[in-house]
Amino acid sequence: MKRTACGVALGTLFLTGCHTITDELPTQPSKTPKSGVLTVAIPSIPVSTPAPKPTPTPVPAPPAPTPESTPTPPPPSGSGCGNPVPPEVSRMNTKIHLRGPNRWTLDTTPLVGPDGDYCRKIGFTDGRLFCPVRTEGTSDRIACETYAVGRAEDTGRSGPTWYRDGQLCAGEATGCENHEDNQYLLYVYRGGRYKACTRDGVCGEVVADR
Repeated sequence: MKRTACGVALGTLFLTGCHTITDELPTQPSKTPKSGVLTVAIPSIPVSTPAPKPTPTPVPAPPAPTPESTPTPPPPSGSGCGNPVPPEVSRMNTKIHLRGPNRWTLDTTPLVGPDGDYCRKIGFTDGRLFCPVRTEGTSDRIACETYAVGRAEDTGRSGPTWYRDGQLCAGEATGCENHEDNQYLLYVYRGGRYKACTRDGVCGEVVADR
């Protein structure tokens, strides 16, 4: 575009001269000027992912100790009763053995149990749980009965103490009498309630109604 410029004098309109000025409009820059902000490239820093901690292998608990079997106690010194030593008497199997015209005879047998293992070891193989301390004819039967039953309070012999209606059997006058050879037998002359008791108070009972 062209414009005309003229000089102007103060107070007088005097045209001193003019000339034509050709103004060139600035053209659009071909390149976008660079920004004044300094751009710095930031290096990429690799981020390492921590490895997971290994799970510890569980240590198996040690096996429970196997309980030791209870050893069989040795036979009591000087008792004459060998192994296996009988357990405590749990019953006195008391009954009427003979009925005679003048007197009856009572019999009692100490039984131990329930202990099927003990009964089997001493020779009872029929599966019973209660048994005598030894089988018939065993050499240490009397010794083992003495160990398990004790001695009679009145006679001091190996075997039970006999009572009639709560009183000791001291002869025919008392209605009953201990057998002359065997403490496990009793002669009965009169009726009554009879008991045969061990040293530990285990008793068997029978009623004689003669």
